[in-house]
Amino acid sequence: MQDPGSGRQETETERLDRNLNELLQELRVALPGVQVLFAFLLTIPFNQRFSQLTHAQEQIYLATLLSTTIAAVLLIAPTAYHRITFRKQQKAHLVRIANRAAIVGLGFLALAMTGVVLLVTDFLFSTAVTVACTVFAGLLFATFWYALPLLRRASLEEKEPPVSPEDD
Repeated sequence: MQDPGSGRQETETERLDRNLNELLQELRVALPGVQVLFAFLLTIPFNQRFSQLTHAQEQIYLATLLSTTIAAVLLIAPTAYHRITFRKQQKAHLVRIANRAAIVGLGFLALAMTGVVLLVTDFLFSTAVTVACTVFAGLLFATFWYALPLLRRASLEEKEPPVSPEDD
């Protein structure tokens, strides 16, 4: 049976399996970055120069640490969800939830990485360099992780009939 939205010859179960496998492969790309960033942030307070941070830099650090934590939770959540609901015929629901968690998790990862750029440049460089680098990093994330895919999606939706949320 062909899914009219995907153009593939696959059953609903095969489509869900493919969607889940593709999502998990994508998460495998993002997770090491989250883990390295989280490890980096956890070591900062034990550095001798941490006491030199201004109050504002401490707030940036906290926001970045929390953003990284949220990103890790959301990007790892599909694995935990799958393990807990394994063999309970919840794959369609898992694919929907995991897709949303991944999109929001990547948003928090972008915030965290932009926060690290802000924190490090603010500690080491002038305000002008800090603003330029932070805005540049934020624009890169916004452009490549969200704006371009959303623009492409919108242009495709104008040309094609709606596709179910599990399809890509």
